[in-house]
Amino acid sequence: MKKLGVYFLLIFVVGMTGCGKKRDSDKFNLNENLDYCVAQASQTLKLIPGDSVLPRNITAKTGGHWKFVPFNDWTSGFWPGTLWYLYEYTGEEKWKREADRFSRYLTPLSVRSATDHDLGFQVFCSFGNGYRLTKDTGYRKTILRTADTLAALYNPKVGTLLSWPGMTDKMGWPHNTIIDNMMNLELLFWAGKNGGNDSLYDIALKHAETTMQNHFRKDHSVYHVVVYDTVTGKKVRGVTHQGYSDDSLWARGQAWAIYGYTMTYRETGNDKFLDFAQKVADVYLDRLPEDMIPFWDFDAPHIPHEPKDASAAAITASALLELSGYIKDPVKASFYRESAEKMLGELSAPEYRSNDRNTAFLLHSTGHYPNGSEVDASIIYADYYYLEALLRLKKLEEGKAVADFVPVLQK
Repeated sequence: MKKLGVYFLLIFVVGMTGCGKKRDSDKFNLNENLDYCVAQASQTLKLIPGDSVLPRNITAKTGGHWKFVPFNDWTSGFWPGTLWYLYEYTGEEKWKREADRFSRYLTPLSVRSATDHDLGFQVFCSFGNGYRLTKDTGYRKTILRTADTLAALYNPKVGTLLSWPGMTDKMGWPHNTIIDNMMNLELLFWAGKNGGNDSLYDIALKHAETTMQNHFRKDHSVYHVVVYDTVTGKKVRGVTHQGYSDDSLWARGQAWAIYGYTMTYRETGNDKFLDFAQKVADVYLDRLPEDMIPFWDFDAPHIPHEPKDASAAAITASALLELSGYIKDPVKASFYRESAEKMLGELSAPEYRSNDRNTAFLLHSTGHYPNGSEVDASIIYADYYYLEALLRLKKLEEGKAVADFVPVLQK
């Protein structure tokens, strides 16, 4: 179904803005799903061995049990971030204590050399949420140190952060930038406004602009990886690492783009990023199947017999809820919000909820299909963004902003 071709009709049916809309509780009960996340996480807490590890995934290979990873795994920030969100929802000290404990496992990341771009995922999802909720100055110091560490990957000749230093020799990619890296700019934007060097903000801004120029095809679909020449700074080619092919549309990559440019608009207030966020969102929405949950790659050859990616749906739902609040056109704003609610409704249905099958929140995510890794799995970042989206929807229904914005530099 061509989503954008029918959104005016959709919004006419559901109401011009969606404000005051009563959800059918039999189909989607927001508080019930938040309580479900609390219950599932409570069970996961009991399963984590006491040796500074964090849950990453549940796959067929793990026999229905969590695979645990150390602090330096790229996903390490999502579990403490989930705990901070549970504290935000419940107000219970239990979740604050656990969130603090697991966040502190990641402290070494702020004082060692950067090995890749994922420091934003690791430290801002954990310590960033912790500081937002507690204003603990120790968290702030960790965030600022980490921002300086991440900024060391910036190449001013290219205008982006290097994503995977290890791929420079392994894949022959002298300077590579992946679309996922847009998510880590939030750490730099925040640090530049909260006591860090002004250059951190400038690096994030330049990275977003350079990526906008080079990472997208004419139809605003995204390449997973762009390779740059380190001498000239020019784009060499666009390729994939986790998608079906160099020219295919990897679902989670487009989700990162929607979220990343929505966040960049929030942090800069520049309308060009708001316009671009809509363009990349529209491509994604226009190609979705009827159930609103994408296959792992929109161009995978055996659709509809390809694995789904619940993580892409959760990321996109969260992004669209924020984006809907910035759109001046009430019809399109309502379309984005309604689309996000449909995604969350589907993710909250029995087909996608883990329930008693394991202690994660969601089933049916796809991590790295070409490598046969985390295919049709429960993955911690799917849970994180699902919970974030639920909380954002709750804030919207309470008339609150879904994300904090610091409008001026604070020194």
